Amino acid sequence: MRAFIVRRLILIIPLLFLISVISFATILLPPGSYVETYVQNLERTGFIMDQGQIEAIYRQYGLDQPAALQYVLWMSNFLLKGEMGRSFMYQRPVKDVILERLPMSATIAIVSLAVTWLIAIPIGIYSALRQYSVGDYVATIIGFVGLALPNFLLALALGYWVFSSTGRAITGLFSIEYKGAPWSIGKFADLLGNIWLPIVVIASAGTASLIRILRATLLDEKNKQYVTTARAKGLPERRLIMKYPVRVAINPLISTIGWTLPFIVSGEIIVSQTLGLETLGPVLLAAALGEDMFLVGSIVMILSSLTVVGTLLSDILLAWLDPRIRFERIGA
Repeated sequence: MRAFIVRRLILIIPLLFLISVISFATILLPPGSYVETYVQNLERTGFIMDQGQIEAIYRQYGLDQPAALQYVLWMSNFLLKGEMGRSFMYQRPVKDVILERLPMSATIAIVSLAVTWLIAIPIGIYSALRQYSVGDYVATIIGFVGLALPNFLLALALGYWVFSSTGRAITGLFSIEYKGAPWSIGKFADLLGNIWLPIVVIASAGTASLIRILRATLLDEKNKQYVTTARAKGLPERRLIMKYPVRVAINPLISTIGWTLPFIVSGEIIVSQTLGLETLGPVLLAAALGEDMFLVGSIVMILSSLTVVGTLLSDILLAWLDPRIRFERIGA
């Protein structure tokens, strides 16, 4: 098991390097730059800059260097100093901008993932064991609706329902009186009163897909020969189902962590923009529109790395739950 984990960790290094290159190259693909946008905005106000001033701004932000050199400087500062460059829009280190919003984004993503599993697993098991029952049909309809309904539309619908029924608009994670206030019991309670909406919206699509995956897998497993044999030996039905077919049916769910994590985070970005949440979503959109290359590149690299981290977690959990998947010799 230890050798299996070490091999996976070694494979992550070149993958992360490739992700960093692609992330940096992607933000350089669109034409123009932050300086050009900045100069154009100044010209709209009637302030005209000469070529020397424009070149000085390019030098100030390091945009006068070749793209390859910009990448080397960006990555070397990140690896040696933990710095991700300086945000053009916020005039602050990128690390500070990200760390300011990252905890809340991570909290929403992790809680949404937990809610997804807590809802999907019981419903998926029930739907498979009660095939073609009323509950199965209801779960199937809810699943298809959850897959088909866009996150932003569900966020708007739930937000309107809350406002029409309570008169309270959920636009952000905190009410106006608690924004910028120090943490207290009242502020934490206010957060709990607002954070449930984005969690429900983000978890809905993931829950729907996992229900379908678990139902299909369990339907296939529960009729196999080893289940029939265990039932013939007199093993209680509930214990039989949970010990054998459910344990095998969970494997595909664990393998989906690799794409579920970035899927949830990407959904969080859309929902955050729709509801005005104080997370990384609005920051990423504003940085992309303003061509803040270091801020966009750092956020994109973090989000892309979640796929690699999620895949690593999937591999480790699958190897732990199912020894057949371990690629190591016995006794190694």
